[in-house]
Amino acid sequence: MDFRIADTFTDSLGKLTGKEQTAAKTTAFDLQMNPANPGMRFHRLDKTKDPNFWSVRVSSDIRLIIHKTEAGLLLCYVDRHDDAYRWAERRKIERHPRTGAAQLVEIREMVREIIVPVYVEEEQPVPPKPLLFTHVPDDDLLGYGVPAEWLDDVRQATEDTILDLADRLPAEAAEALLALATGSVPEPSAQVTDDVDPFAHPDAQRRFRVMSNVDELQRALEFPWEKWTIFLHPAQRDIVERSYNGPARVSGSAGTGKTIVALHRAAYLARRHRDARVLLTTFSDALANALRRKLERLVGNDEVVIGRITVRAIDAVAIALFADRLGVPQIAGESDIQSLLKEASANADDHRFSDRFLFSEWTEVVDAWQIDSREAYRDVPRLGRKTRLGEKQRQLLWSIFEGVRLGLDKRQLLTLPMVLAKVAEHCRTADDRLYEFCVMDEAQDVNVVQLKLLAALGEARPDALFFAGDLGQRIFQTPFSWRSLGVDVRGRSNTLRINYRTSHQIRRQADRLLPPELSDVDGNAESRRGTVSVFNGPEPMIVAAASVDEEINVITIWLKDRSAEGLQPDEIGVFVRSPAELERVRRAVSAAGLDAIELDNTFAASSKQVAISTMHLAKGLEFRAVVVAACDDEVVPLQSRIERVADDADLEEVYNTERHLLYVACTRARDHLLITGVEPVSEFLDDLSGT
Repeated sequence: MDFRIADTFTDSLGKLTGKEQTAAKTTAFDLQMNPANPGMRFHRLDKTKDPNFWSVRVSSDIRLIIHKTEAGLLLCYVDRHDDAYRWAERRKIERHPRTGAAQLVEIREMVREIIVPVYVEEEQPVPPKPLLFTHVPDDDLLGYGVPAEWLDDVRQATEDTILDLADRLPAEAAEALLALATGSVPEPSAQVTDDVDPFAHPDAQRRFRVMSNVDELQRALEFPWEKWTIFLHPAQRDIVERSYNGPARVSGSAGTGKTIVALHRAAYLARRHRDARVLLTTFSDALANALRRKLERLVGNDEVVIGRITVRAIDAVAIALFADRLGVPQIAGESDIQSLLKEASANADDHRFSDRFLFSEWTEVVDAWQIDSREAYRDVPRLGRKTRLGEKQRQLLWSIFEGVRLGLDKRQLLTLPMVLAKVAEHCRTADDRLYEFCVMDEAQDVNVVQLKLLAALGEARPDALFFAGDLGQRIFQTPFSWRSLGVDVRGRSNTLRINYRTSHQIRRQADRLLPPELSDVDGNAESRRGTVSVFNGPEPMIVAAASVDEEINVITIWLKDRSAEGLQPDEIGVFVRSPAELERVRRAVSAAGLDAIELDNTFAASSKQVAISTMHLAKGLEFRAVVVAACDDEVVPLQSRIERVADDADLEEVYNTERHLLYVACTRARDHLLITGVEPVSEFLDDLSGT
C-alpha cells in the first residue's frame, strides 16, 4: 500500500498551533507505520461526494482527513473537526479525463438564484467586463487540465473573477488560465494512457508524493511551508533532470524557484553520479549558509549525498584551495590598497584623477579583470565604466596601477581577485579534478575572476556548470560578457514563469520597479512578461509618513495586526537600506510587543523573534509578512552612493542597482507587504504606486 501526502495537508498543517502540529504529526507517523493499527480511530465520512474520504482522530478537536483505497492511503488535510469535515465535503479526488493526472477537485457549489423584485431609481448600467476565454475551445481547456465540471465557470471568467477562480482549480489549470489571461500561450499538460498510474503523472507529483519511509515524512512535516523539499513543479523538474552539453542557466523573476532548482540540481547530480564531487556555491557567505540549511532540509539524513556536496561561497572556495595547494594567502585590505594608490599617485606625472576615481578604477577594472600589462589595460573594454579614457590617460593611469602591483609584491600581499585568478590558473593546469560539477545560485552577481575560476573548474564537460540567477536582482557587480570568458549559455538558458512564493498583488507591484525585459552583455534576454503568481493576497500598503514617529506608529500597528492574525514572529521580516535606519525599525518592533533579531551572515533567526536587517542581507530569505521601511528621499537611492560616483554618467548604474535592491526587499514577502517612508519619500515609491 502506497502512503502519500498531499500539498493541501502541508498547507493546513502550517496553520495549526505548535502543540496541534505536534499531535497531528504523531498521528501521521503512526498511520505510516501501521495504517491498520486498531488504536487508530477511523470514521468514514458519509456526506462527501467521494466515498473514500475518512477522518482520523488526532485530539478531542483535531481531525486528519485521509483518502483511503485498496491501493494506498493519502494524507489530505488537517483542521478542527467541523472545518475538516466541511473541507472534505467540498472535495473529491479523480483522474482527469484528458490528461490522466490525479486531481484534488473542489466541487462546484450549486446556488439557486431567487429573484426578489425591488423598485429602485433607474441607474446608468455599468458595462460588463469582457469574458477572457470565449475564444478557447473546450478541448484546449481540458488539455490544460481544467476539470470538466468547471468549464462553464471558466467560460464566465473576467479580469475581476479570474484570480478567485484560479484559487479553486488544480494548479496546472490555474497556471494555464493565468498565462492565457496575460497574453501567453501555455503548453498543454502531458497526457498519459489509462493504464498509467494517475499519481505518477508529472502534474500529480507536484501535489501528491509517496512517502517511502519515516525520514521522508518527517522532513515533509518539519517545515510544512517549504513544500519545495517534497513537491516540485514539472517545469522545474525538467530543468533539474535535463542533460546539458555545456554551461546552462535558469532565470526568472523573484519567487519563481531558481534557488530551488539549484538545490535540486546539486542533489540530483550527487545521486546520479555516485562518485562525483559537487560544488554548490554562491557569491557570499551569508547566502552559502542559507543554501546549506536548505540542502539539509532537502536531503535529510542521506549522508552519502550530502557528504559529496560542498556548500561554500566561491571566494571561500578559492581561499581554501589556495591554502591547500599554494600556501596561506595574505589578503590586502582596503586600507592597504588606498595607501599604495596614494603613494603611486604621488610618484606619477601630474594628473587630475581623484583618489576616489583611482580606487574605483583599480577595484572595478584593473583588479577585477586582473590586468597585468600596459597593453591589456589599453585594450580592456571597461564595461560599466562610463568615464572615457584616451590612450595617453591610460598610460598615465597604468603607471600608477603598476606601482600598486609592485607594492603588493614587495609586501607579499594578494588581493582577493588575485587569489581567485591564481587558483583558476592552478585548476587549469593541475591533474586532479576538484569538482565534477559546479552549481551556482544568485549568478547575476558573480564577478569576473569568480566566473573564471568556475570556468576552470568546469572546463568544457557536459553538465559541469549550472547557474541560477535573475538580472533584475543584480545589486553588486557591473555587467560583463560571460562568453568572452568561455562560459556560453546560449541555447541552454531556461526561464521560470510560475511564481508560487509571492502573491499576485505583491509580484505585480514589485515588477513596476523593473523593465519588462532585461538583457546581459551577451544578448541573452530575460523577460518578465508571462510570469504569473498562483495565489492571491491583500494589496501591498505604501505609506508616506509626515515624521519618523508617525512612520514608527504605522509599522507598529501593522505588526500588531499581523500578530493578531496568527503570524509567528519568525514569519515577519523588516528591512531598511542601511544600518543608519535600523534604529527606526527596532523601535517599531519593540512598540508592537515583539522581540527583534538583527541578521548577520549566519542568518541565524529565532522562532520567537522578528528578523530585521539591511536590504543586502534580504537576498535568499522569504517571510509571510515584510516591512520595507525608511524609504526616504536620499535614503533610497542612498545619497552617499550617488556622491561617490566619479562621473555623472555612472549614475545610471547606481540607480539601476538601487532599484534592484528595493525589488529584492519587496519580493521577500509572500502574503503581506508594507512599504513606508518619511516625506519627502523616495522617487521609487511613485513607480511602485503606478503614479
